[in-house]
Amino acid sequence: MTDVGFPSRPPLILLANEQEWAARSLETVLGPRGYAVLRAYTGRQMLGLVRSAQPDLIMVDVRLPDMRGVDVCKALRDDPHFPEETPIIFTSSGTPEREQRLEAFRAGAWEFVSQPLDTELLLLKLDAYMRGKRAVDRLRDESLLDQATGLYNMQGMVRRAREMSADAQRLHASIACVAFTPVASGSSDPAPTALTEIMIERLGAIVRRTGRASDAIGRLGPTEFAIIAPATEEPGAIRMMERIEASLADALTQPDGITQRVELRTGYCSIPDGARSAVDAVEMLLRANTALRQARDAERSQSFQPFDDSTVRYAL
Repeated sequence: MTDVGFPSRPPLILLANEQEWAARSLETVLGPRGYAVLRAYTGRQMLGLVRSAQPDLIMVDVRLPDMRGVDVCKALRDDPHFPEETPIIFTSSGTPEREQRLEAFRAGAWEFVSQPLDTELLLLKLDAYMRGKRAVDRLRDESLLDQATGLYNMQGMVRRAREMSADAQRLHASIACVAFTPVASGSSDPAPTALTEIMIERLGAIVRRTGRASDAIGRLGPTEFAIIAPATEEPGAIRMMERIEASLADALTQPDGITQRVELRTGYCSIPDGARSAVDAVEMLLRANTALRQARDAERSQSFQPFDDSTVRYAL
């Protein structure tokens, strides 16, 4: 399948069917076409997998042991976190009645297929759905990215914060956020405008190299950046920023050969256990950015400023 698969991974289809033979039959058709298949056998199992696996397309049987397919579909379409552009296709081992098909479409189904399968027609439809979803995903991704650096913008960071907060709560894991801005050495003001574009481009590249694949890295403002780091507590957040600052030492040479010495002002906030904290990752992002403003605006600027909840005045 050359024009359907995503660059980073094959499209994932979540298949919910209690009948082993029916599931295997569909899997033998989908696999050679380039689709990855994840199976569920009950409605509740499928609903759980949707959140963790984030499938590109869902195929659900009209009857599952614990739920009707229509009820599963309604639950997904009513979930504000479920992407509305994700196709849901109903399957049936027999010929469905007209009212059954209408009920499925009213619940939010895109298609209804039944045995015996017309595999060629099914694959052509799936390919078309995937092309459409890929186009929507691309537009969404572009709206979440900063055009100058390729990092997340504020909207993208908030979205990633929500996703990472859910993981931290589920796993009882730590999570930290640092917000930082480069300043000319010896100054509390952001670096001169003439250097800004150089700094933005190179700082973005440095942060991307220094960060982990699991980190969410974004640009919050003209010279302000943030990193949300899962499984990280306060000491790890500080070490991460020290590595970035050290990498900056030789990176900001101007076109005329003069090197502008740059320091970082950093605000941070960390949560030791996502499940035990009333602060989620979006709130943590706000707190880290507020701490950054505190670090930059203090009479004697500090390199690393933890969030001080005695002066709660959030800034973005």
